[in-house]
Amino acid sequence: MSKKYNVFGIGNALVDIVTEVNDQFLNDHNIEKGLMTLVDEENQTRISQAINMNNSNKQCGGSAANSIIAVSQFGGSSYYSCKVANDELGHFYMKDLKANGVETNLHEDNLESGITGKCLVMTSEDASRTMNTFLGITSNYSVSEIKEEALKDSEYLYIEGYLVTSENGQNAMKHAKKLAEENGVKTALTFSDPSMVKYFKDPMQEVVGASVDLLFCNEEEAMLYTETNNLAEAREALKKDAKRFVITLGENGAIIFDGDTFIDIEPYKVQAIDTNGAGDSFAGAFLYGITNGHSFADAGKLASLASSKVVTQFGPRLEWHQAKEILNKLTQG
Repeated sequence: MSKKYNVFGIGNALVDIVTEVNDQFLNDHNIEKGLMTLVDEENQTRISQAINMNNSNKQCGGSAANSIIAVSQFGGSSYYSCKVANDELGHFYMKDLKANGVETNLHEDNLESGITGKCLVMTSEDASRTMNTFLGITSNYSVSEIKEEALKDSEYLYIEGYLVTSENGQNAMKHAKKLAEENGVKTALTFSDPSMVKYFKDPMQEVVGASVDLLFCNEEEAMLYTETNNLAEAREALKKDAKRFVITLGENGAIIFDGDTFIDIEPYKVQAIDTNGAGDSFAGAFLYGITNGHSFADAGKLASLASSKVVTQFGPRLEWHQAKEILNKLTQG
């Protein structure tokens, strides 16, 4: 019996505010380049005031949300379980999610008072992205946000690694994974950021448990998690914790382990101006592919093409017409 959703995602709901800065700005404000840093509202407000917000692009985001929207853009069916507040940005987030064809647990009548989370995405001239995140109400994301019926009616559960930073987030991750396993739903997980593996390795291992069906990570995260010094060792060690996995290699493409063999995914050579969202787009396109009749190799090609397109523009995701063009290019090629 076919499931209603290809992918059910859980993660932080953050309004992404994407802006351009130079290295001097990051130095002046003591911001560590290239990483995601959690900050309090006061700190984020101070930095926001130093940026020209009129030139910034705003959209509903968070790592898993970007992936879930990518599933929808390519023509898949997706559901996103998250938490926003009953404020202006919370209503913006909910409407933007629905406008992108994603079903959600959010409704006008179930939003709590508080502050919706925001992620200031600062893109440097060398295309690297630095994130300054105030979680707001999403730091209270818990088991109660997970809609059991929708999860059971999905092919894949997709877990965002950023949830590991709080105990209630860890509990939600474990609860969702257990529910998925009990109901024949495959579990995919993304490490999200090297800092999640570096500083929250023990709880991350607890969530991964005996293993996940599909793991997404980049080269640095793979080596940090497996405590190895090179990619060859890391990919062998990952087999213990993931039945299948994808290691993204930036401009060098990706390596996929399909449960039997390693598949090298060629990169598409482009001029990158903003790497924000590349990994999210890769995961979303890949999940769309494998839940819509594509092989791991073909899903990898689709994902590589999607992420290469994302890095040539500002913002963490594609436009609808771009997703359709990519799909057409792949099917015709």
